[in-house]
Order: sequence, then C-alpha cells, then structure tokens
Amino acid sequence: MKRLLLLFLIILPDHIFAQDIVLENVLKPNRDKLFRNIVNNSINRNLSIQLTDSTEENWEDAFGAIAFINYRSPWIDNRLKISMDSIHNRSISFQRAMLELIYSTYPSQFNKEVKSLLDQTNDTKIFAMCAICLLKNTKDSAEINALFDTIKIKCTKDPGDPILNELLFQLTPAEDKKMPPYLNEFLEKKYLQGNTLLISFQRQNRNYPGLVMVRDGDGNFIKEADGAYFSVPQLARSISNLPGYLTNGNTPEGIFRMDGFDHSKGSFIGPTTNIQLTMPFEFKASHFYENNFLADTAWNINRYKNLLPENFRQYYPMLQAYHAGKAGRKEIIAHGTTIDPAFFKTKPFFPLTPTQGCLSTKEIWSETTGRLLESDQQKLSNAIIKAGGPHGYAIVINIDDKQEPVTINDIIPFLKLAMQK
Repeated sequence: MKRLLLLFLIILPDHIFAQDIVLENVLKPNRDKLFRNIVNNSINRNLSIQLTDSTEENWEDAFGAIAFINYRSPWIDNRLKISMDSIHNRSISFQRAMLELIYSTYPSQFNKEVKSLLDQTNDTKIFAMCAICLLKNTKDSAEINALFDTIKIKCTKDPGDPILNELLFQLTPAEDKKMPPYLNEFLEKKYLQGNTLLISFQRQNRNYPGLVMVRDGDGNFIKEADGAYFSVPQLARSISNLPGYLTNGNTPEGIFRMDGFDHSKGSFIGPTTNIQLTMPFEFKASHFYENNFLADTAWNINRYKNLLPENFRQYYPMLQAYHAGKAGRKEIIAHGTTIDPAFFKTKPFFPLTPTQGCLSTKEIWSETTGRLLESDQQKLSNAIIKAGGPHGYAIVINIDDKQEPVTINDIIPFLKLAMQK
C-alpha cells in the first residue's frame, strides 16, 4: 500500500488552492485507468508472486489495495488462504497487513488461523488485532470469557500497556461504557475558552458519518449567513475500521491539538486546505498544551484529563487519543479527498471516503473537467478562519450508537442546554 500511495503522488505548489486547479487524476478515464492498474498490478500481479520472506512487501501492498478499492474475487480469496497457511512464520509487518484486511474485508473467515496466531504471538499489537478479529465474529459467551481471561493475564504482566488496556475496556459490559449525560459541557462558552474548537460528533459505529462544528475562542459556535449553525458531515472511519487505538484504525476519541493549515501534495487527499492535528506524545507536552495553563514537557494522564469537562474526566473512551498516542499513533489530520467515491457506493458512508485514520469530509470533483464541484472541507477551513484560525483543539466524541448519520438535530438540544449556563 505504501508503494501504491507513492505511485500516484501529484506534486502541487503550496500556494495553489483547489478552486484554481484542474486535477487530472479525477477525470473518468484516469480513474478507470487507476482502478485497472490497482487490480492488475497492485493486486493480481503482486499476489501472483510466490510468497517468500523477500516478497512479503508485494503481498502487503496487495492487501492494502484490496481494502482500498473494496475489491474481491474467488482467485484473490484462494491466494489469501495461501498467505494464512504460513501466517505464523511471517514478519510482524505482514501479519498486521493481513489482519487489517481480514478485519475489514474477510471478517467471517480464518477464525481458526487467527486464534492460533493469538495463542502464539508475543507481539502486543498482533495479539490485540487477533483478539479484535475474533470478537467481531464470536457470539459464544464461553469463548468471549476465555478471551477476556487471556487479556487480563497479559494486562497483569504489563499493566501500563495502552493497547492491552484499551482492548480490555473493549470487553467491558456496555452499561459500564455509557456516556455521561452532559454532552452540553463541551458546548458551553467557558469550556477551553480562548481556543478555537473543532468538535466532531460521531456514532460508535463509524460506518455512519459524523458531524463537525466549529467554535471560536469566545465560546460562540460559527453560524451560516441565515443564522443556522455551521456544520458539515465528517467521516472518522478508517479503511480497516479497526478501533482507534491501533495504527490505521478509526480516528480515536479524545482531544487533539489543532495547530495550523496545510496543503497536501498527495493525490488521494488533494490540495484543499487541511487542518493539522497533533496527538498526545506526537510532540512534547508543552506543544500540546500551548496557550494553556498546563505547560510542561512531561506527559501526564491527569493533565490531559483536565482538558475535559469535569464530568468526563473519568470517562475512559475520551482517553483513547491519549492511549493511541502513547502506543505510537500519529499524523492524523482533517482533510478532503480525491478518492473515487464509487469504490464505496454500497457503504452507509457513501459518498464520503474512508482514510487511514484521519477525519475526512466530502469533496466532489468533476470527472469531465477535473475541477472541484463541492467541498465540505473548504467550508470547514473557512469556518475555522472565521472562528479565529486553526489554533486550539479538535475534539472527537462518540455521542451514541444509533445506526444512522449524525445530524444537527442530534446536537441542537445540547446547544440549548449549553446556552442556559
């Protein structure tokens, strides 16, 4: 997948904005050509190579490409069976790529092989990915309890491991995960006053798009010319759909530092202004807490909790970004897209497109002219400029588990409560 992404880079000057350019790669003939190239070369050719230690990377690229374009065939299915036959002897990188594909595209297959790998691996991330794959399929309470006991034993041996602790929480009964009924506290004027806030409201099921709003440093939410609150749909789902504490998983819940705009040179993100976000541990703590009274170079979970409203400081899901950063996740931003939405036309989030863990908004590019027709990302960037600029915090929060997109009507009641404070 890494080579696939590099193959289609487009170098664009930083000073050029999306509305001023024509993108060749979004034209229909070029999108069709890209699809054929991915199928014929990135997938079929790579999987035709004999699997050895020296060709693992070719197979890894194929795994990423299969998930990227949501593509399957009987021949591919058979080749994957070959890769699973030797999964124990493969590198950690190969195992991760294979498990990502299994979780996203083959959830009901390979349970026996995955369970065997879980029992034998010494790698925490591989163990967690195996457990998650099994949990997605397992309904038997005895199997779930046995897995729970295995995870608890591993946590006892390494109580500070952020991945194991997040995995253990994933098995916690649903009633113990209930969000405090105080979402309005994130929306009150006094909350993190002085900072621009980007707040992304999501469902627990990230197949359904969330909604992003913007607040200025004085505590006022940005509004449209007609007086309606500004909001646009935003997808926090990764291609793998793995939990947010894992690399290439969904966007983690929690607080991110928002610290600037940029323009991507990658053809899959496109040139529309993106919002730079920083995770805990990505830089020094003093960078994360800039312009905040908690300016220190040491990372401390209690200081991170103090950025949350009081009623959410013991709410474990809002610490996921902290734990994900501690586990090594980084480079999550909020951006647009030039990916062909047709790859995902059967998915609930269509026409939005998933990423490798970033927050993405809808962009529609003309397949005949190459010009940008619609950009929620540019609307979002404009709203942040109106709010005072991209310096403050981004907050990602799952509000509930309804099986439908988040709409402004989900948020208005909490805004009304917040205004009463």
